[in-house]
This record gives sequence, structure tokens and C-alpha cells, in this order.
Amino acid sequence: MTHTPLMLAAAAISVAAHLWLVFSGLVPTLVSRPLHMALALPFVFLFAPARNAALRVSGLLALAAGWTGCFYILLNRAAVSEQYGALAGWHQYAMAVALILVALEMARRAVQPVLPAIALLTLLYGLFGEHIPGSFGHPGIPLDYFLGALVIAEGGLWGQLTGISVDLIVPFVILGASVSAGEAGNGFMNLSTQLAGRFRAGAAKVAVLASALYGTISGSASANVASTGTVTIPAMKRLGYPPSMAAAVEAVASTGGQITPPVMGAGVFLMAELLRTTYAELMVAAILPAILFFVTSWFGVHHFAHRHDLKGLDASALPGWARVARTMPFFLLPFGMLVGMLAGGDYGAAYSAVFATAVTALLLPVDSAIGPSLGLFWRRAQEALVDAARQIALIASIVICAGLIVGTFAMTGLGVKITSLIVGLSGGRLWVALVLTALACIVLGMELPTTAAYLICIAVAGPALVKLGLPPLNAHMFVFWYALLCTITPPVCGNVYIASAIAETPWLPVAWQSLRIGLGLFVVPLGFVANPSLLLLASAPLLALAAAVKVGAGVWLLSYAAIRTDGALALRGLATVAALGLIFGWSV
Repeated sequence: MTHTPLMLAAAAISVAAHLWLVFSGLVPTLVSRPLHMALALPFVFLFAPARNAALRVSGLLALAAGWTGCFYILLNRAAVSEQYGALAGWHQYAMAVALILVALEMARRAVQPVLPAIALLTLLYGLFGEHIPGSFGHPGIPLDYFLGALVIAEGGLWGQLTGISVDLIVPFVILGASVSAGEAGNGFMNLSTQLAGRFRAGAAKVAVLASALYGTISGSASANVASTGTVTIPAMKRLGYPPSMAAAVEAVASTGGQITPPVMGAGVFLMAELLRTTYAELMVAAILPAILFFVTSWFGVHHFAHRHDLKGLDASALPGWARVARTMPFFLLPFGMLVGMLAGGDYGAAYSAVFATAVTALLLPVDSAIGPSLGLFWRRAQEALVDAARQIALIASIVICAGLIVGTFAMTGLGVKITSLIVGLSGGRLWVALVLTALACIVLGMELPTTAAYLICIAVAGPALVKLGLPPLNAHMFVFWYALLCTITPPVCGNVYIASAIAETPWLPVAWQSLRIGLGLFVVPLGFVANPSLLLLASAPLLALAAAVKVGAGVWLLSYAAIRTDGALALRGLATVAALGLIFGWSV
């Protein structure tokens, strides 16, 4: 793909500046976070496609207003810090309103209207909530402090969420873009085909394994399905798989990219900070649930294989171990660097990601078939830079807008009031609160990316779940997994749409098949609520493994009951009862 020199320059500046922030260490908050927004603005308002001239003109105006506000705060950091969150002068009021409107429009253009709409309603509550009678009102906040806390203090736009984006998420976004631009994809596919190709429904199991491997280092469900799906879906169709099944297998397997260590979705970095734990500890806790998810997908494929009599690949279709050995270093070297540095404990997650990116960059000029090429390096480097800058802008659009919600919650106490409402509606029963939370996650996930849906749900429902006895880690993981359901749950199911387009088949049958193959996405979170030890691999490994076997056996039976419609109804009913007993009958 050809990129304009201006876009390439902007992408290079964005990536370089964010990498500099990782190593600089002592950059003040009111410098690094406004700079993060300023670097994201062009990829939302200037380089993103615009449907008409009005959008292009309004985009340029928003870009100018956003840059003016960001650089005003950045250059006057010392002065505004001494104002302690209170605006002074009409120009600061104008700047504050402009920045808030730009943040809302960023989210509207980059994500969906739902996120800025929720943020706007929250802001209106902050401004006028004092007029609401009863316990849902608030005492009132002076306008200069309300706007100032959101715009010139370390809350709102420049709060904790934006800091996590700058300090943790962005280095991994750059790593993922670099890996995707290189030869690692061939390494995933070759190893997966060699290991899984000969099994029953080998091509589908290759898709599951390749997506699992790709997910370890991409952290993106949509990138996963768009990359591995272009290989696996046509291969399955050529072997006679129903197109809807071929697309569903890839849509489900690719969803695991956001829950698979060591590089998980952006929401996991936010989770680590909100839980006040290290990313490495969270990564270990996520290992067994992620394995269970892919095992469930494997189960689903296996049951479909029996139902449709799907065979494995011929030996001639396998790449051979020699080819695997040539292509695997493109994946193993950056992966090994990342895991080694994270496990060593002497380096933070951001440093580890940057060094893994450096290894990936050294591999960009190398191709397993033709050897080193400067032209190949330049093409791949361009793709990596532009892709990274676009993803940085997307994440910034989400977290900066969400920061307005979190900031207003903190000032007004709205989050505490909603928590009390959830506890009241649940009657003090945890499982009722979990159902309400799951429904909220699914509804929000229909219109929002996983990260945004997770942030909103955990802000309002997380404290309620903890208050009802669920450990904080389990509460956060439950919300994150159910926010991820939007990738395969109709009517808005991004992975399903991408996979069905590649398979050239209607999306609705793909969604139906995805829900059955992806049963683990619904059941595993309930499994680690009913069996808390599943998340305790670091502190109680034997209990964690016992819980994983218990939940895994239950999911096998549920998958059989959901997919083997050719089996006896009584047997499927018995499998369902046995599965529920295994998963929920006693706690581990």
C-alpha cells in the first residue's frame, strides 16, 4: 500500500516520540499526555478517509483546535499546575471547551458514536446533576473547577487512563505492528500446519493453532482474523468445508488474540494499573483461561469434524520441519526477547516491548525465501510505522474520551451511586449481579471496542462485584472477557464480518456457528468465578491446574451438546447436566 510522504513523516514522528517517552522517564504528566493526544490527532482528522468536503474541513478545524489546546498545556505546564485545577481567564475556558469537544469528536470518528454519547451524558450530569432530586443528585461543582479538573489537572483528559496508554499500551502496539509487517505470519502458519494438519479437520485446527500463536504477540482480534484468515479460510473452503464454518472457526480463534499472553489487548494493560499489580503477574494469571479458550475452540472444531466427516491434510500439504525451522525465528526471536525480559523481572513491560520491537526491526529486511533486501525493509517499515500510528490514534481516542467519564465519576460520586444501584437490584446475590454485568458488557460491546466496553463496565459494575464477594482480579477478568464477546455476538460482531467477507458468505450463519464454536468465551469467565483457583497459577499451581481440568471437561461436554445435533437428544441433555455439575457443582 502506498502512503503519502506527509503521512509517513507523521507516523515516524509519532512512533519515535512515543519510544522517546518510554526511555526519557522523567517527562512531566502534563507534557507526555497532551503530546500523546497531539500525535494522535492527525490520524483521526487528517489522514482518515472523509466522506465529503464538510468532514474534511471540520476535521482540519478540529485538528487545529486540538493542537492549540494540547500545546498550550504542554508549553505552560508549570503555570497551569499552580492553578490546582481551577481555570483562569476566558481563554482557558475556551481552550477547555474546545479540547473536550475535540476529544468527543475523536472518539466519534475513530470508534462509534456510543462512547462519546455516554461521555457527553456523564459531562451533562456533572454540570447539571445538582438539580436532580434524591440520592442521584450531587452537591454541585463550580464550573472553573469542573472544567479545570478535566483539562488542566491530572484527571479527565490527562488522567490515569491516558498515562497507561502512553506508558504501557503504545510500546506493545508498536511491537504488534512491527511483527505483523514482517515474516512472523509465515512462521505461525508453517508451525501450525506441521503440528495440526494431519488431525481430523486438520485445516480448521491449523486455523485455531495459528490464531493462538499469532495472538501471543498481536493483541488484536481484528488484525488476527484479517491476517491468518486470508490463508486459513480459503484453504478450508478448498477442502470442502462449509463456508460459514470456515469463517466461524477463524472468527472465534482470532478472538483469542486479546486474551492470550504475553501480549494481550489494550484493556489488560489498563487492568494491571487499575488492580495495582504488575503486568507480568496478570500475564501469568491469564495463561490457563486463554489455553481453555483455545482448547474449547479445538473441541468445537473436533465435534464439527465428526458431524461433517472432515478429514486431515495430506502429508504433501504439510510444509515440513525444514521450512518450519527457516520461518520460526521470525516469531521466536522477538517472542523470546519479550518473554525473557518480562520473566527476568529487571525490566518493565514497556522496555521489554521496545527491545522486542528492535529485534523485529532487524528482521524486517529478511525473507525466508529470498534473503535480505533493502527494498523489502523499506516497504515493511512503512507498513509498520503507519499501522502503529493508526493504532496509537485509535487507542488514544478511546482512553482520552473514557477519561472524561472516569474524571466526572470521581468528582460527582456517580460511580458509587451506580454500584449501589447494582447491588440493590441484585438483592445482594453475586450471580444476579454477574448476569446484569454480563448483559451490560454485551450491550456496550455491540457498539464499542473491547477496551472501551471494559472501561465503562468495570467503572460502574466492578466495585459492586467486589462488594458482593468476588476477588478484584476475577471481577476485572470477568468483565474483560464478556466485553470481548462483541467480536462474535450479533448484531455487531467485527470478527464475524471480516471472516465472512473473506469467505464470501452471509454473516448471519457465520455468527451462529461462531457462538457454538466460541462457547468458551461465555463459559470460561463463569468457570473462574465458580472456581477462583483457575486464576492462581502463580500462587497455587496445583489447584489452578485442577480447576482448569475441571472446567475444561465441562466445556468439552457443553461443546458436544451444542454442536453434535446429529447425536441423541437424551445424550446431549445428559452431557449438558454433567457439564454444569462439573463447572459449578463445587468450587476449586
